[in-house]
Amino acid sequence: MSQRTFSIVKPDAVRKGYTGAILAEIEKAGFKIVAIKKMSLTDEQAQGFYHVHSARPFFKDLTRFMSSGPIFPMVLEKDNAILDLRKLMGATNPANAEEGTIRKQFASSIEENAIHGSDAEDTAAFEIGYFFAGYELK
Repeated sequence: MSQRTFSIVKPDAVRKGYTGAILAEIEKAGFKIVAIKKMSLTDEQAQGFYHVHSARPFFKDLTRFMSSGPIFPMVLEKDNAILDLRKLMGATNPANAEEGTIRKQFASSIEENAIHGSDAEDTAAFEIGYFFAGYELK
């Protein structure tokens, strides 16, 4: 059954010129890009997006990083999209990521790990709605 998920090419990957290569990996894995845009987050927008982590010690660094440069938020679609994207992304720490994953190829650290992907259906629904209006998702 077709499912939608949410992803972001993060500022580190955009800065290093990896956006096109990451999008190619996503499409090669069978994902349909339903919606995508280039934008920059304010620190407040990043805080709103990552509100679930607000009590964590890394929250301030995370939101500062995510508002440090342009990002590419996107909505992706395919069967088992959430789990398949998580597998394609690889472990949060690129040192532990499997060969061929996006993070193994394009990430440099746990903090600068190139890509974000939703971890569950309810998370995906919130994240898609945070960045995209319904009319953008035809």
